[in-house]
Amino acid sequence: MKYAYLGPAGTFTESALLQVPGALDSQRLPAANVNVALAMVRDGSADAAMVPIENSVEGGVSATLDAIAQGEALQIIAEVLVPISFVLAVRPGITQLDQIRLISTHGHAWAQCRLWAEANIPGAAFTPASSTAAAALALADDEPQHDAAICNPLVAQERGLNVLVRGVEDNIGAVTRFILVTRPGKIPAPAGVDKSTLILPLTEDRPGALMEILEQFTARGVNLSRIESRPTGKGMGQYFFSVDIQGHVADERVAAAFSGLHRLCPEMRFLGSYPAAEGTQPFVDTHNSDEAFSQARAWVQSLRDRL
Repeated sequence: MKYAYLGPAGTFTESALLQVPGALDSQRLPAANVNVALAMVRDGSADAAMVPIENSVEGGVSATLDAIAQGEALQIIAEVLVPISFVLAVRPGITQLDQIRLISTHGHAWAQCRLWAEANIPGAAFTPASSTAAAALALADDEPQHDAAICNPLVAQERGLNVLVRGVEDNIGAVTRFILVTRPGKIPAPAGVDKSTLILPLTEDRPGALMEILEQFTARGVNLSRIESRPTGKGMGQYFFSVDIQGHVADERVAAAFSGLHRLCPEMRFLGSYPAAEGTQPFVDTHNSDEAFSQARAWVQSLRDRL
């Protein structure tokens, strides 16, 4: 197996990938950004890609939501949760916080540490990096462009960087959710606690359009765990919805909801059903059970047989 991931080595994304059975002994291919990682899957140079999709502090990772919603179809086969903690690593010669003038890190990491930085290094400016690891590795350059990097403790340790402060995150216990993406293929079997992801384009901007979509889930007892709107890039007011639900396409209630959604959104994109990284089996009312759907379908068929 060849796995692409948001690199370079030492990112939280690589930490997520290493939780996948067999990934440690497989070829791992760092990518400069999410688009490149997913492109490697689409063109066949990688069998799968691990990319971040959601953070407990910042919400959805827009780069991933947009890249997976457009272009050649892809499929999510697994998700991984990684607890996030950051350190402040500094270039040689920096020993005090007041010496820091420029901090580099990934935008999502900065959002999770900004309050700490503003309180402890108010005079420092922020410059974005493609990843936390890239910001850290740049400190080892002969002439680093920034004074400090907010990064994964692991990459700081592996690269022998000088760590000035540990635990600089604003929210202790923050978690980032990562997804393992492949080309479309066999759907993982239901695990009992499952999740499914959809892309739903809002084909017509009119009152009640979103309500019609949500009613497909409500009427069948399907719970949403995430819904976010993203611009299509085709003009102001044009959006699609990225949705996670609790359940598997093999569940009767989920399949019925998908059928209703397809009538409303023929261009909907199914991104996969896969084991949830955590959670409990959702409560399902008796009238939304697989047995109830089967009985109802059989009853209707008995009527149609009389035509």
